[in-house]
Amino acid sequence: MAKIKMAKKDDIGQIKGLFLENYPDSVTELQYKNLYELLVSVMLSAQCTDKRVNIITPALFKAYPDPISLANADLEGVKDLIKSCSFFNNKAKNLIKMAQSVVENFDGEIPLDQKKLISLAGVGQKTANVVMIEYTQANLMAVDTHVFRVAHRLGLSKATTAAKCEEDLTKKFKTNLHQLHQAMVLFGRYKCKAIKPECGDCFLVDYCKSKEGFKAKG
Repeated sequence: MAKIKMAKKDDIGQIKGLFLENYPDSVTELQYKNLYELLVSVMLSAQCTDKRVNIITPALFKAYPDPISLANADLEGVKDLIKSCSFFNNKAKNLIKMAQSVVENFDGEIPLDQKKLISLAGVGQKTANVVMIEYTQANLMAVDTHVFRVAHRLGLSKATTAAKCEEDLTKKFKTNLHQLHQAMVLFGRYKCKAIKPECGDCFLVDYCKSKEGFKAKG
C-alpha cells in the first residue's frame, strides 16, 4: 500500500461537516421490518451487495419469520433460499446458529445491545455495530469495504485492518458516528467507487489524498 498523507485536524472537521451536510438522512439500503430481519440482512450482506440481499430475503423471511423458526430450520432449506448470496454455505450455518443462540440465551428476542449481539454465533463486531447504528442510531462506527476505501483516500486512516480503521474514525470524528457511517457507505458505493471514482463533481475532492483502491486485511 502506498504511503498515505494524513488529513490535518481542521480538514477532519471540514470533511465531517461536508458528509453530514450532503447525507443528512442517510440510512441503510437493506430492506427490513424488524430487528430480526435487520440482523439477518446484515449478516447476509457481508461481501454481498445490499441489492442482492434484498432480492433474497423476502422468501427467506416468509419461510423463517422469526428466530424460533430459523433456529429449527433445515440447513439445506436455508442454503437453497440464499444460494445466490456469496459464501451461502457458511452464512446458512451461521444464521441457524445465531437463531439458536437467541432462543437459548435471550428467550427468542434479538438483544439490542452491542456486547450481547457480539455474543451471538456468527455475529462479529462490525455486524453488531451496523445493527446498532441502523436500529438505535448508536454513536458507533462500522467499517466495510466502502468506508475503508473512503477513509484512506481522505487521509483519515492508514490502518491495514477494518478494526483499526474503525478505531481511527471513532477517535477522529467522535460524534455523529452513525450518520457518518451511513454517509461514508453511500459515498463510497456511488461516488468514491473503487474503479472510476466520480471525482469531477465530488464535494470532497479538495481533501482527497489518493484515488487508489484500498483493501482491509482480516
